[in-house]
Formats: sequence, structure tokens, C-alpha cells
Amino acid sequence: MNALVSLKQAPDVTLQGLTKRYANHGPAVLDGLDLELSAGQFNVILGPSGCGKSTLLRLVAGLEQPDSGRVLIGGQDVTRLPPAQRQCAMVFQHYALYPHMTVRDNIGYGLRVAGVPKAERDARVEEIARTLTLDALLERKPAQLSGGQRQRVAIGRALVRRPPVLLFDEPLCNLDSALRQDMRLELRRLHQQTGCTILYVTHDQTEAMALADRIIVLDRGRIEQIDTPQVLYRQPVSTRVARCLGTPPMNLLAVHREGAGALILNDGQRLALQLPAELPVSPTLLLGIRPESVRFGAHALQASLHSVEELGSHRLLHCRLAGEPILVSHPSPLHLKPGDTVGLEFAAADAVLFDAASGRRLPFSLVPCP
Repeated sequence: MNALVSLKQAPDVTLQGLTKRYANHGPAVLDGLDLELSAGQFNVILGPSGCGKSTLLRLVAGLEQPDSGRVLIGGQDVTRLPPAQRQCAMVFQHYALYPHMTVRDNIGYGLRVAGVPKAERDARVEEIARTLTLDALLERKPAQLSGGQRQRVAIGRALVRRPPVLLFDEPLCNLDSALRQDMRLELRRLHQQTGCTILYVTHDQTEAMALADRIIVLDRGRIEQIDTPQVLYRQPVSTRVARCLGTPPMNLLAVHREGAGALILNDGQRLALQLPAELPVSPTLLLGIRPESVRFGAHALQASLHSVEELGSHRLLHCRLAGEPILVSHPSPLHLKPGDTVGLEFAAADAVLFDAASGRRLPFSLVPCP
């Protein structure tokens, strides 16, 4: 019997009007949240600490109850069902392995509690161990394992139950950078093999970009934006999303409209970009541009160079433009020093414009000046 879940078995997950407070009159951790997760998708919830990510996961798992709203899995209302009846398995950021048990017994513990016969239990544990390359470690105890191996045991303990919905709560946060990269590849491979519906919580944008079919950006208990990683990166709906994705994050520069559509910086420098027509916009705007989209130009905006970070594959230049910080990612060696004046430019297609008051992206594109 195959221990992996087929894509056809994976259910969708629907959250309707979920609200959760931890104090009677305190602010809502989740505030009327609606969300639909398609069957078989790898969904990543991204957001800052305290935005409600882990609370959302615990409500889906049944570890906590909402104050209002419903959780549906495969069309069934499971809001008041206990965790064991929800078709879910959860992997926590802390491995929570039994130190006195072997890897074999840790993975198979849930099956033993559920009364699965020993022969079937052993077969399922061994198949999962082969999938996770743990088969040579089955007789070891957690203290004899590396961090990455322990995390694979925790994942194996969840997978052996054949869950159609798999929940991850920042499972890689305790690993070093090399192990995190290895485990990201492992998780993507496992998703391709199992076809589970996955809901994965992280505050690490690199993890989100690398793993997700779809990213849900959560902020202050509400969904800020849902889309593919590339759409969120290139077309953030707000300055919150713009700052949330990208290493380093998107530059945001104050600009002002002048005349029919010209845009100027705080120091009076005029951009080679303009609004496409007379449009009702606020007097103060924020122009968003990714560091890798900023280029050097002889007749461009004048900025001062403050410092250079050598990062091997590229250099990160810390500049100031019109009194504001701007980051430039440059792939080539530079013959510049702090204090030098540099000319910066960027294409209209790479820039986005936000309303400074609301932080929302304006629904039109900039065009080059004629």
C-alpha cells in the first residue's frame, strides 16, 4: 500500500469569517478572515510576528476554536470537530520528538496509539523513512541526529498518517542556512510526491518565494494580498506587501506630482517618468522600485554613495537620493568609494506608484517622458 497521498484525495480548505480574540475586549488576532485553499496546492502564509499566522494554522488544525466563523475541509464543516477527525497533520517549529524512543518508534507512535497492527505500522514507517532518506537511521534516538534529520523525523511522523492536509508552523526556523535550503528542496519534492494540500506558515520571505504555489500575505489579522510569488514581487498591492517581499526590500521614494503628469523628488529633481494622463491622485506619492531594477546613467538622477556591501555574486550600494535612502543591486565590480556622486535611472515598466496616505498601489502604470 502506498503511504503517499494522491492528488485526487487532497481536499480543498475553506475559511469563512474566522475571528479570534485572546481577550474579551482586546483587538482581534484574526478579523473576519475569508480564505480558499485549492486542493493539492502549496500555500504559504507570510507576515510579520503577531499578524495571526500561527493562530490561523491552529484554528485549521482544531487546536483552538474561533470566536466566530467556520472551517471547512473537503466541503465538510469541521469547526467543532477535534483535531483527530480533521484529516490534518501538523509539524511544529520545535520537533517535539520523544527522546527515549528510536526514530522508528517516533515516526510510528501515532499509528500505534491509533491501534494500527504492527506489521502494517512497520511497513508504513519504513516506506516513509525511505522517502525521507531516514531508513539508515531508524534505530537511532533523537540525540544522535542532526537538526535536519530531526526535522525529517517530525515530518515523517506527520506523513505516516497519510494526511490529505498538512500544516507546517515555521518548521525550519531552528536550522542553519545550509540545512534550511536542503529542507526547502525536500519539502517541494515531498509535495510533488504526496499531492497534499499544504498550509505553511513562515516569516521568512525566502522560504515563501521558494516553496509556494501561492502566497497569502497576512497583516494585523487580515489578508493583504494573495497571489503567486512573482505577481506579489512585481505587483504588490500595498507598501506593506512591497516591504514584506524581497531581499533587500523594494525602495520607496516620496515623489510629487507637478503639472499635468510630471513627477519630482523632494529636492526638485525631475523623474524621466510621468503619469499617463490627468488622474485624481493625492499630492504625495511613493514610487516603488526594486534594487535590481536601478541602473547607473550619465544623465540620470543624482545620488550620493554612502557604502558598498560586497556579497560575492553582486554588490549592494547604499545611496541617498533626494535625502532618502535607496538601495542598488549591481552585478559588476565597481570603482566607486563612499562620498562619490552617482547617476541612477530605472525603466517605467519596473516602477510602481503608491498613494502615500493609504499605502495602496495606484491602478495605472507610469510612462517615459517624451
